[in-house]
Amino acid sequence: MRIKALLATAAAAALVLTGCGGKQVQEVPAEQAASCEAGDGRLTIATGNTGGVYYVLGGGLAQVVSQNTGLRATAAETGASVQNIQQLVAGDYDIAFTLADTAADAVAGKEAFDGEKQSIQALSRIYPNSTHVVVKADSGINSIADMRGKRISTGSPKSGTEVIANRLLQSAGLDPNTDIQAQRLALGKSVDGMKSGTIDGLFWSGGLPTPQITDLTTTLGGAVKFIDITPQLPELNKISSVYEQGTIPAATYGLPADVPTVQVPNLLVVRDDFPANNACAVTKLLFDKKADLEAVHPSAKQINRDEATKTDPVPLHPGAQQALTG
Repeated sequence: MRIKALLATAAAAALVLTGCGGKQVQEVPAEQAASCEAGDGRLTIATGNTGGVYYVLGGGLAQVVSQNTGLRATAAETGASVQNIQQLVAGDYDIAFTLADTAADAVAGKEAFDGEKQSIQALSRIYPNSTHVVVKADSGINSIADMRGKRISTGSPKSGTEVIANRLLQSAGLDPNTDIQAQRLALGKSVDGMKSGTIDGLFWSGGLPTPQITDLTTTLGGAVKFIDITPQLPELNKISSVYEQGTIPAATYGLPADVPTVQVPNLLVVRDDFPANNACAVTKLLFDKKADLEAVHPSAKQINRDEATKTDPVPLHPGAQQALTG
């Protein structure tokens, strides 16, 4: 009986379930966890639209993890922040990119999370997203309030872009459901709509530069313009303190001048049962292999160890804390 009990205990300790569909990641012994040594197994990373930075950088992170640990990591295209957290908690993914405002809603059980607090923790604060609001130059839109009655893409359903787009519209006194002709489109379709003239403007929350925004500004040139949304920042800060003033430099997209905008930090998040050794290993790689990530996308240059632990109100995962402060 004693031998059987010992065998059962060893078997239970050998594996930890990290997602649905039979995905399992091996939990390493405590002494290895303390040294940030990852286990073996599969790891899935929820990213975003194919034209966005989440997707590009998520693919780079998957490659870095696969090349430097026993984990086989893959990145998946998704609708981004809200969907990412919902499917992360459901067990479809192991790590997710998300905007900090969406993650704050998740841990509080607000807005899209409908009273259900989500059991997530952060691996790190990473680069900030800049809110892009791009409109046709001849649309008559010079502010958020001018979007009344216009055809506007507010981003993919359940995306962080949609969250901030709706909040910006509401802060200007507009109802996203009735006061604009809302188009809930992924970035690629939003850009196509701008090119074809079927939409008047788009919202996009992403890193700098976002390849498909580069494509839009290169193709249409002066036929499109960015608008300054910072007048809405005080109202946004009544909702969440994560919103900050930022700038889209003119050189990013070949613009006539810098564009003031609203920035939102990005986080990498996991479920609170994510193995501590894997959390430590992945977080450590963000900084040990930062040059490799920068080669994938320049947004990675803004990943800053001094800012990494600033994830409130999302708690930092203990394994990530070990990597960042140990």
